[in-house]
Amino acid sequence: MLIELRDWREEDAPVVLRAFQDPAMSRQTAMPILTIQDAVGWVAAVRSVEHSFAVTLDGAVVGNAAVTDIDRHLNGWVSYWTVREVRGRGVASAAASLLAEWAFKERGLYRLELGHRTNNPASCRVATRAGFRVEGVERGKLLYDGVRYDVERHARLADD
Repeated sequence: MLIELRDWREEDAPVVLRAFQDPAMSRQTAMPILTIQDAVGWVAAVRSVEHSFAVTLDGAVVGNAAVTDIDRHLNGWVSYWTVREVRGRGVASAAASLLAEWAFKERGLYRLELGHRTNNPASCRVATRAGFRVEGVERGKLLYDGVRYDVERHARLADD
């Protein structure tokens, strides 16, 4: 099982469209991804993001890993997702770890943060397996469909 990060390409749009048809993914993007044109637009948008990479498994695109919101203190925000078919196989954890190593080594960042809803234990497992330590809970941070969700914050430092 070879997991790598690479730049997004327009021809990756069908994977993006399929990924965002999953109800678990519907809230993971600001714009709905309902058509192939939407997916092409998403790819174009993330290509302009600071550092967003396609996650590949044995050469096939299966997800996204990104570090954004880099500040003057050399801190960044990490996000990730994978298609349903590879969840639970360690792909997201490996991708988040690869992303962190790249961010520390190539981009010179010192601190990486991420957060997940406390009712999402799978994302918590991804974060901890990728070396992100729990730092605390942000109460009522997210609002979806009129319901407030707590978010658990994790961080990984370059010298952890």
